[in-house]
Amino acid sequence: MASSVARVIDRIDTAPRYDETDAIRLNNLFRGRDTVEMLTLLIRENMLGEAAIVSSFGAESAVLLHLIGSIDPAVPVLFLETGKHFPETLAYKDLLIEKIGLTNVKVITPDPELLAQKDGTGLRWSYDPDGCCEIRKVLPLKAALAPYDAQFTGRKAFQSSTRAALPRFEVEEGRLKVNPLADWDKARIDAYFEEHDLPPHPLVAQGYPSIGCAPCTSMVKPGEDPRAGRWRGWDKVECGIHTPVADPDDPANLPAF
Repeated sequence: MASSVARVIDRIDTAPRYDETDAIRLNNLFRGRDTVEMLTLLIRENMLGEAAIVSSFGAESAVLLHLIGSIDPAVPVLFLETGKHFPETLAYKDLLIEKIGLTNVKVITPDPELLAQKDGTGLRWSYDPDGCCEIRKVLPLKAALAPYDAQFTGRKAFQSSTRAALPRFEVEEGRLKVNPLADWDKARIDAYFEEHDLPPHPLVAQGYPSIGCAPCTSMVKPGEDPRAGRWRGWDKVECGIHTPVADPDDPANLPAF
């Protein structure tokens, strides 16, 4: 005799994990709170779900890695090995992993077939930097982040005019993006390095305050934005894994009526 109880159909929840109301709530909740206190609550209380750090192991990366690593060194760290890094960056990555005691660093690489198909010469950066970033950064990171509910970034508002309105929490494609250092300035970054005896990236002393792939990173002149040496000569300010943040107080960004 067939059961009269209706069978429950399993469904896959495809709704975004976070939306803008979540970012607003978290920005309000942690407004004015100390960065270490905020990170401790987020990580130890598992407030974000599955979360990972996305790190370039660049000029100031040690601060975020040390802040989170001091709370839980097993938080996953995603490093994009584009195949175009300075040798100094790769050596610095290994140094920081040992110094901080990070235990869960995941090296993400581009799809080899796609790389061979679209950048077989390895020179796409020279005529299509957006396409190069898409292949070597954007697509690999998108795949790597798929299992995670949230990501921590090391972005800071002072780095460039396109990041001036950077909030602590934002949402991108249903995933929470946390910028714990959004309101830190250069002096605070430098003080943290000194207080915790963190080694500097070897290229900083040579005039590279922001460090990406070697072909698209140049020295920065006095008075320029720290990121002025990235993609110099191109109408490009981000690699594509982050988007410029609009300043809500800029008249150009006000809605038209």
